[in-house]
Amino acid sequence: MNRVGLVYNATNPLAVALQARAAAWCAAHGLATWTSPAADAARLRADLAGTDMLVVLGGDGTLLRTVMTVAEADVPLLGINSGKIGFLAKAEAEQLDEVLAKVRDGAFEIEPRMALEAVIVPGVAGVPDHAGRYVALNEAAIVRGSQARIIRLDVAVDQTHLATYQADGLVVATPTGSTGYSFSAGGPILDPGSRNLVLTPIAAYLAGIRSVVVSPRHVVTVRVEAAHDVLVSIDGQIDLPLAVGDRVEVRARERPIRFVEPTGTPSFWDLLRRKAELLPP
Repeated sequence: MNRVGLVYNATNPLAVALQARAAAWCAAHGLATWTSPAADAARLRADLAGTDMLVVLGGDGTLLRTVMTVAEADVPLLGINSGKIGFLAKAEAEQLDEVLAKVRDGAFEIEPRMALEAVIVPGVAGVPDHAGRYVALNEAAIVRGSQARIIRLDVAVDQTHLATYQADGLVVATPTGSTGYSFSAGGPILDPGSRNLVLTPIAAYLAGIRSVVVSPRHVVTVRVEAAHDVLVSIDGQIDLPLAVGDRVEVRARERPIRFVEPTGTPSFWDLLRRKAELLPP
C-alpha cells in the first residue's frame, strides 16, 4: 500500500475525527493519503487514480454510498465503523491504528463480494427518465411508497414465471445483503462469499412461495402489475419512482466488490453473532 483514500461521513463527528486521526497516522508512517466526504461523488472519483485502498469511515450507509460511487474502479475497501451497527465494517473505531498497521505491513487478504446490477426498463418508451443501470452491494427493493396500499408484482426467473405477489414489496438481495432488509422480511442468511440472489417478498398476502435463492446465472425480472405508489430502492441510498408496466431486471454482477480483510479480524460468523447481540430485543 502506497496511496490511501480516506472516505468519511461528513455529518458524523466521530467519522470526521477518525479521518483526521487516520491521515495523521498515515503521514507518520509514510503512506500518501487524500480525503473526501462520501457524499461528494465527483471529488471521490477524481482522486481514485493510483489509489491502492479506500478506508471508509462511517456506518453501513457510508460504505454502501462509497461502493456505488467507485464500483467501476475496482479499488479495495476497508470499513471502519463509526456508526451504529456497522455490519459491513471489518473493525471498530478504537482499532483504527492497529488495523492500519496490519495493512501497511501486508497482513491482510482481499475478500471479493458479489454485487448485483439492477436495470430499470420503462413500460412506456422514454418513461421514466431514470431508466438505466444501478449497482448495489446489498439489494434492490421494489416497494410501496408513502401510500399504505399493497402493490402487485409479477416475478420471473429468466423466462419462467415464479409468482405474482400482492405485498408491500419484494427484496432481491446479494449474499452480503442477506443479513439486511431481506432477513428482516424473513429471508435466509447466506455466506457472503457465495454467489446467489435471494428473493424475499415483504408482508405478502396469501403467498404460496416465500423466500427463494436463485443461481447467479439467472436474471430476475420484477414487473409492476398494479400500484398506487411504488419505487425501487437501491441499497437504501437511491429511491426511484416506478409506474405500472415498468420492469426491474436484476442480475449478479460479474466483477465483485473487493474488501480488505486484515489478519485477525473477526470472521463473518463471529461478526454476525456479535452484531446480533447489539440489536435491541
